Amino acid sequence: MHTLDPSRASARAAGFAELGVPQPIVRALARTGIDDPRPIQAATIPDSLAGRDVLGRAKTGSGKTIAFGVPVVAALAASGGRTRSGRPRALVLVPTRELASQVAAAITPLAKAMSLSCTTAFGGVGQGRQVAALRGGVDILIACPGRLEDLIGQRHCSLGDVMVTVLDEADHMADLGFLPAVRRLLDLTPAGGQRMLFSATLDGAVAGLVRRHTTNAVTHELDTEPDEAPLIDHHVLSIAAADKRAIIHDLAASSDRTLLFTRTKHGARKLARQLTTSGVPAVDLHGNLSQGARERNLESFSRGSSRVLVATDIAARGIHVDDISLVVHVDPPAEHKAYLHRSGRTARSGARGVVVTLATPEQSRDVQRMTKAAGITPTATSVRPGDRLLSQLAGCPDDGTRRDAPRTNVAPAPAATFAPSTTTVTSAPRHGRDDRRDGRSRDDRRDGRSRDDRRDDRSPRVDRSGRVGSDRRNGSDRRVSDQRPSGDQRLGGDQRPSSDRRDGSEGGRDRPDRDTRSRRGGRNRSGRSRSRARAPR
Repeated sequence: MHTLDPSRASARAAGFAELGVPQPIVRALARTGIDDPRPIQAATIPDSLAGRDVLGRAKTGSGKTIAFGVPVVAALAASGGRTRSGRPRALVLVPTRELASQVAAAITPLAKAMSLSCTTAFGGVGQGRQVAALRGGVDILIACPGRLEDLIGQRHCSLGDVMVTVLDEADHMADLGFLPAVRRLLDLTPAGGQRMLFSATLDGAVAGLVRRHTTNAVTHELDTEPDEAPLIDHHVLSIAAADKRAIIHDLAASSDRTLLFTRTKHGARKLARQLTTSGVPAVDLHGNLSQGARERNLESFSRGSSRVLVATDIAARGIHVDDISLVVHVDPPAEHKAYLHRSGRTARSGARGVVVTLATPEQSRDVQRMTKAAGITPTATSVRPGDRLLSQLAGCPDDGTRRDAPRTNVAPAPAATFAPSTTTVTSAPRHGRDDRRDGRSRDDRRDGRSRDDRRDDRSPRVDRSGRVGSDRRNGSDRRVSDQRPSGDQRLGGDQRPSSDRRDGSEGGRDRPDRDTRSRRGGRNRSGRSRSRARAPR
């Protein structure tokens, strides 16, 4: 195992050509603005080009995609082999469809430089185009485990010709329960093929995967890049539960890109709507969105049409959007790994960033334990809505300077200690119930409103006749769901470890609403006769 000194790794390699990378790939990298290798790239590429099995451990955003993308393309180009229909020659397994798209965007220019083809396969979309691409022959397949197993089961794809296999974000696949599928897929690749595994951690279940599916693997570990850790300022803001909404709005009122993390899909959707209504353009990203909606929202955030993205942990891995200045943990994560991956969305490629965690008194102990486990010593401060510190963290200090401007000496805000809480949360929310828990009490979630007052927070649903259902309790219009909860809604979106829905696909069977299921000619509670709804003309 090699533990890297980042400064020495950078000094060893002045450029990709010195690492043995073919010139067409070097020129393709230069066209995308990549001239010098990052430390993890400088360390792993020579071993990968030599055909060795390689394990790379580095934090999110350190350049792992290029670290394995370059050797994959170089190996296929050097082999001179010919691609056959439905039989890719290289396989990259990733945990989410967003990461699959990102990896494809990074590798495709390199593949084209060597006259190679690249495609993706993931759930949440129709498989027609994926099948057509495989049938036409593809060199590099970037896939999520669930959809790939389906394609293999339908005999649209075979892994018998795979020369190089890459596991990207292996620890995230372990967290989502994908490792059994990953093992089955690796067993379908030739035993003598090259294996590369890149991950933020190489312990636990990932270590078992390494022992079973790699041979004499060379391990390179990189914790931080030179002078990178100080570029992230970590803050924990102690707040009253009643002030939370106003404080979130203060933090989101920035002209820079801001990423807010919530624990639940409903919370992300609701907060994005509230911010947009208040004049802060915001979009949401979570497992209940279709693939098209995810792509549109990410595009809006990337281009700056919406400067705030409200997301669940689905966005904590693999989503690279440049110049995210502020990350806010609206709901603190349950464990330190999630905190690190969420926080890794800012301060990428040497940029400066701020990470803020909001903690109510009931959450203070858990947040203290989490930051300690993450090796982070945050600045702890008690704040109220409108405090000057909030505008400073949002990048809008009173002196008019921006967050990315040279720092000046500003008197620190009074520090607050993590006071012991009378109510201590000692366990994370149960899997599959994340839509009902967000770290707050029941009264806080209601915000003082009755159940019917909160109807407008729900997604609009109509019955089969195209009409909004009637609420018999108070005579008001009420939206009536015409579907059962999908698998993702029951099990927490992309965390469902079965079939395509492991990749975040949507599902659900139609179920008639209460009115259409009633007996013909029966009477409802108001005494009016029911009749079958006519189809709209």
